[in-house]
Amino acid sequence: MKDQFYQYILKLQDQITSKLEEVDGLARFREDIWSRPEGGGGRSRIIENGAVFEKGGVNISAVHGELPVAMQQYFKVGDVNFFACGLSLVLHPKNPMAPTVHANWRYFEMYDKENKVVDSWFGGGQDLTPYYLFDEDAIHFHQVCKNVCDQFDAEFYPKYKKQCDSYFRNTHRDEARGVGGLFFDYCKPTESMSLANWYNFVTAVGNSFLEAYVPIIERRKNMPFNAEQRTWQEIRRGRYVEFNLVHDKGTLFGLKTNGRIESILMSLPPHVQWVYDHHPEPGSEEERLLSVLQTPVDWV
Repeated sequence: MKDQFYQYILKLQDQITSKLEEVDGLARFREDIWSRPEGGGGRSRIIENGAVFEKGGVNISAVHGELPVAMQQYFKVGDVNFFACGLSLVLHPKNPMAPTVHANWRYFEMYDKENKVVDSWFGGGQDLTPYYLFDEDAIHFHQVCKNVCDQFDAEFYPKYKKQCDSYFRNTHRDEARGVGGLFFDYCKPTESMSLANWYNFVTAVGNSFLEAYVPIIERRKNMPFNAEQRTWQEIRRGRYVEFNLVHDKGTLFGLKTNGRIESILMSLPPHVQWVYDHHPEPGSEEERLLSVLQTPVDWV
């Protein structure tokens, strides 16, 4: 399974970066091949200063070795070995009218000292973070997510949407990071879903990403904006940074397993502001966004 999924994310990375270069029309992804001293490595692809994307990364990694003590405690396991691979992406457009997007699809195995698999699971998801809220964009993104989920189980979309709303939340500010999408983790074999079924589900979600995001970025990438709207985008990006550095489990896992720092922190945007006690104008589009981020919305 690990080899099958790793081959899948290699191809998916190629598909996504090729399409995003087409959307941008100017910048190209820079590729870095890196290795982890304890075992494994990855292939990072970063785009910067494009016509559309100010910064973005579409990274894959496959790392293995002894599970660090901090992660043993986190997973509540003893001295085990692990393998983890996945694709993680974050895209920060220049235009404040265009939303940031994040996605991740991953597979994890743990082994005993005889190298026997003792646990394995899939995880992942995709979520949208707008700076100016266009309801039709949120509806489209969620509809694509729901369509994929419904191919497997009618309960998946409401369950994984709820988990996304709960997970991607800056609890210290009591607001969502964005308008959500899907988040699933610890997807293990059950009576109704084998590991192969989970592979089919996760790869179907991965295959849906471009359909979910590209129509939105195409609609918004050339919209006019002013300096005040750009400032708002940078203030909201600060909230994105706060989540990734304070709450995100993927960032924690990468740091605790001696991952490549440049790849782990590629999700951070290049231009951000923290304005003291900032509040948008009453009745403004900025205030409307904040009101929506207080309580999850059923978009479809």
